[in-house]
Amino acid sequence: MTPAIVGILLGGAGLIVGAMLARISLALPHGAAGARPGPRRLAFMVLAAAALGGWAALAQPVPLAAVLTALLGWQLLLIAVIDGEHFSLPDALTLPLLATGGLAAALLDHTTLLDAIAGAAAGFAGLWLLAFAYRRLRGREGLGDGDPILLAAGGAWVGWIGLPSVLLWASAAGLSFVAARLLVGTPVSATDRMPFGPCLAAGIWLTWLLGPLGF
Repeated sequence: MTPAIVGILLGGAGLIVGAMLARISLALPHGAAGARPGPRRLAFMVLAAAALGGWAALAQPVPLAAVLTALLGWQLLLIAVIDGEHFSLPDALTLPLLATGGLAAALLDHTTLLDAIAGAAAGFAGLWLLAFAYRRLRGREGLGDGDPILLAAGGAWVGWIGLPSVLLWASAAGLSFVAARLLVGTPVSATDRMPFGPCLAAGIWLTWLLGPLGF
């Protein structure tokens, strides 16, 4: 099966998946089950999921790798939307991402299962310790409870060697967000809340597609 055909299939699947994600994004973390998404939310999720499916096929010529890459993109899309809107990363989203990362390690040659386990452990420990140190030094929360689990899931996908790249991309995304706010004249202060989940999601996606920076 050629990448073009796989891309058409995954792009078409993304149209269906996007509609499902639009509904799920309203039900989690504390929305109303069965709520109908508005036209803008529905259009965004459908188009984004279709684009991620097609992108996965272009980036991964092997059909199985393309399918798993599309699955990664769809999961990260939902995680980014939920955290961006609610400042929350439910275990119902991050733990399945961790599981699919282990599945990808077992089925593909991007990373070994041992590297995936090490990446998950290092990702969780690194952010958890950072959050703990920040809380002790500043007396307030600096990261959400779900961020260490999300980075653990990212480590399962990209392995321990990809974690620095994930954090570098995530930091660049966060700084870009702050710069965009400044450009449009929005006041920015050190106490402003900013969801880190979308930044981590971008870092995981780019590291999975491009590989660890410098390697």
